[in-house]
Formats: sequence, structure tokens, C-alpha cells
Amino acid sequence: MAVDVRNIPYSSAPFEGPEKLLEVWFAPSAARVPNAHSPKNGRIGLRRIPRIVWEDMLDIVKCKVLSVIEGEETDAYLLSESSLFVFPHRIILKTCGTTLNLLGLPRILDIAREYASLPSVHRCFYSRKSFMFPERQLGPHRKWKDEVSFLDAIFPNGAAYTVGKVNGDHWLLYITTPAESSATGGTPPSSSEASPSTHVDLKEGSHPGLIPATGEPETSDYTIEILMSDLSHEAREPFFSSAPPSPTDGVSSEMLPSIAGQTLSAALGITDIFPPHLTSLDAYAFSPCGYSSNALLNWGDAAAEARSGEGYYTIHVTPEEGWSYASFECNVPLSVSSISSAKDIPDLQTLVRRVVDIFQPGRLSLTLFISSEDNNNTEDDEGETAVEAAQRAFKSALTTRRRVSSSSSGSDTGHGVPEVCRKIYQRTDKINYEFGGYDLAFASFELR
Repeated sequence: MAVDVRNIPYSSAPFEGPEKLLEVWFAPSAARVPNAHSPKNGRIGLRRIPRIVWEDMLDIVKCKVLSVIEGEETDAYLLSESSLFVFPHRIILKTCGTTLNLLGLPRILDIAREYASLPSVHRCFYSRKSFMFPERQLGPHRKWKDEVSFLDAIFPNGAAYTVGKVNGDHWLLYITTPAESSATGGTPPSSSEASPSTHVDLKEGSHPGLIPATGEPETSDYTIEILMSDLSHEAREPFFSSAPPSPTDGVSSEMLPSIAGQTLSAALGITDIFPPHLTSLDAYAFSPCGYSSNALLNWGDAAAEARSGEGYYTIHVTPEEGWSYASFECNVPLSVSSISSAKDIPDLQTLVRRVVDIFQPGRLSLTLFISSEDNNNTEDDEGETAVEAAQRAFKSALTTRRRVSSSSSGSDTGHGVPEVCRKIYQRTDKINYEFGGYDLAFASFELR
């Protein structure tokens, strides 16, 4: 039964959907963490840290753990405000609303040193879309310059960027690079060998150690974000509930939001963005409105370790009219060549179509952030890098009218949707950027 969203009570105060995204690497790869070859209960590095310790950090940030799925390489925590991903050598904290994301960073650094013997930072990334309601933010998040100052007080070698139109949709990024050093082995400099600006114990209130650049290859890194605003009425409606669900026999009230989230995921085709047989999905439907999900999935050729792994994607939806927003983030490397089988990992163009078709935004921004070595290694015979190919895929996915038939075995959705005409967009911005060790493709579109 359709829900009339006009009759759903919700707070008149606007909610900030765009997330703050913090990612901290403590080593170039999982193989470089201490005791990497001596796992404890199958876990190494940051994954050995108990959940209660992460929850203590999240109390500082002002959010709670709702549920967690544990994969072979990653732990994915679904939060009251977005997500936390823990890998052996890095952590990703993504939070929305008025959460105090950056205030959790000093505690994260303490936890890594105390519980995982990881006293130094290899890389740090902090990024976000421009806020809808910056005046409602708290702490250092009120202004970008305050966020940069907060990070500069911790890291001596950070750089801040604004990508896109300052008076329109834009993307903000802070990035550090491994410290330049002639040292080998990737070990942090001792306090006696390093200057105070590069290595002072955090408990004394200054910088963490920075792992020197060694020339050793890092783990391949690939992240795509699709940040969507002004969702259509039809796309927003399913994310409202007319009344809180009631417990039934054998189902506790705590389980109901997860059950509702799984049902909604299947109904909207979220479960088919990637092949279901490769995916473990954790979803949560908020009352009276809202949705979050994390997924872990196996990708690539299992026989070729360098071309396979366990990836994630995460989706968060704020459906209220006036500040509607949905985000999609994924770290699975995607081909730019067409892939027709619904049983395969989708190509980049197909993925963009699937996500945008679900949420039908009026405006959206896309970013592809990729390690420079991977960007250059994918250069084809005509000299097109992964970033350039991604820009082509973004444009083709969003500016070309296509029809999908439910009888088509090679349909983009793979879940039998009725024949539809996709919405057509026009590109309003296209920017390629080179950072220290990373390349970026940024593009923004609006409904034509």
C-alpha cells in the first residue's frame, strides 16, 4: 500500500544528509600491520580491537552502532548516522547530521596505538560535499577552514582542496601523504630521530608519527561516490513508514527495522545493484523515515589475489522534501567496458544507472578517487586513463536516453522492472584532479 508522505509526522528541523567522510590508513596494506602473520581468532591489525572500544569512540562523535556484519577482510558497522568500516590497516568513518566526526580522530589514533600497535599514520583523507545547512553544524564542522585547521593541528603535511563550483555543488577534500624519508621498511621514526613537527606522542597534544615513504606499492585503492539531492516524490515515498511496526511472535522490536530494511532493499532493487550471490547486505529502515545499508561483497578472480578481494558499498537516504538526499559509496574496482550478464559485477556505467534509477535525483555529483598507479596502469592504447574513462562512463550513463524491458535478459537491473524511460541529465561540471599519489574524476549533473 502506498504511503502518503504528507501525513507522516517528522521533525520540522532540517536534517543534514551529506556525510563527513574520514579515512585513516595506518599502513600501506594489511600485510604491513604488526603480527600480520599471527592472527588472533583470524583477525589482525585494527580488526582485533573489540567493538566496545569503537563504541567508546563513537560516543565522542555522537552516534551509535545499530548492527555489524563481519567479513573475511572487513567489519562493517551500521550506525545511527551512517557507517564505520574497519580493515586491518585502515578505518573509514562516515557520519551525517550534526555528528562530530573529526572529534573522533584523536581517539582513533589513540586506539590504533594502544590496541593494535599502530602508532603512525600512513595517509589520512577527509572529504565531504558542501553542506545544505552549514549553520546547524557543531564544533569544527561549522566552516571548512575550521575543519582544515583542526586537521592541520594533527598532521604536519596535509593539503586542502575545493573541487567544483564554490557557489554551487562542490566537493571538499583534505589529504595527507606519506612522510618523505630515506628510511626503509615503513617503520615510524623514533621520537629521538624525528623533529617535533613530525613525531610527538599524541598524549602530549601534537602530531602522530607519519610512516615514511618507502617506494613500496600500496594496496590498490578505488572509491566511487554518487551524491544525490532533490530526489523525486516517487523515489522518496518508499522510505517513509505510516506507523512503527509491531513485534510479532519470534521477532523482537529490535529486529523489526532490519527486517523492514531488507524488505525495502529487495523491493527497490538495492539488493540487485551487485549480484546477490556475492553480497552480504545489512539494512535498516528508520521510523518514521530514512534508510541505511552496508554491504560486503566478493569481487574479481579468486584465482588471482591481486585482482580480487572483499569490497563494500554503503547507501544512506534522507527522504524528506526540501532536503532530500541519498548517497552511494563503493570501493569495488569496476570495468568501464560493457558487462551484459546480471551475474557479473556491473561495469561503471551500469552501476551509475542502477543507483540513479532508484533514487531519481534532480541533482547529483559523482567522484571517482583512485590511486595514481592504478589510474595509469589502466591506460589503454589510445592513452585514456581510468579517470578519463570514468568521465566518459558518467556522461554516457546519465545523458543518453535508454529503455529497459522486463523481458530483457541483459537488462541493467536484473530484477524484472517494467519498461521505463530513464531520466535524462545534463552535465554541469567536469573536473579531473591529480593529488599526491591519487587521481580524481569529479562531475556534477542536473535533470534536463
